Amino acid sequence: MEEFQVLRDKALQKIKVADHMLFMTYPLVKDPKLLLAIIENIFASLDFGMSALLYHERLFKRIPPFHDSFSSRLEIFKSRMIPAYHLNPRYPQLITDVKSIISEHKKSPVEFARKDKFIICSSNYTIKTVDINLVKKYIFETKLFADNINKIVSKNEGIFARSQG
Repeated sequence: MEEFQVLRDKALQKIKVADHMLFMTYPLVKDPKLLLAIIENIFASLDFGMSALLYHERLFKRIPPFHDSFSSRLEIFKSRMIPAYHLNPRYPQLITDVKSIISEHKKSPVEFARKDKFIICSSNYTIKTVDINLVKKYIFETKLFADNINKIVSKNEGIFARSQG
């Protein structure tokens, strides 16, 4: 299996996990802290999907070698992949928004659950609220993203099946 295929499969698997956690596990436990775990799976799916497309393009020599850091992958994705494949221009913002929730959570000195929401406070007390509606919106958009990436990178999959068999 090529690198992009492994990454694509990971992206699809992570969004399935996030979806299952939101629609099966969360209604049972009703713990807003679980929303953060779901957000982490959503971000993993987005990052794996973005990487899958970049490695696919790199394999076909459509883009030059790139530094494998999150910021450089996002920049290449935004500048080259969005226009090349007519992807939703909102995707880079979605990826940035989800990543910012995770980094705010990691830096946060205070966070707590209130009603059905998870509240993250920064050191200067700006507040970020994560609720089920936000997470549902992110899951919906990430499913579309993963589906788009899967369609793009699966087009030439037969080439690899024949060359390895």
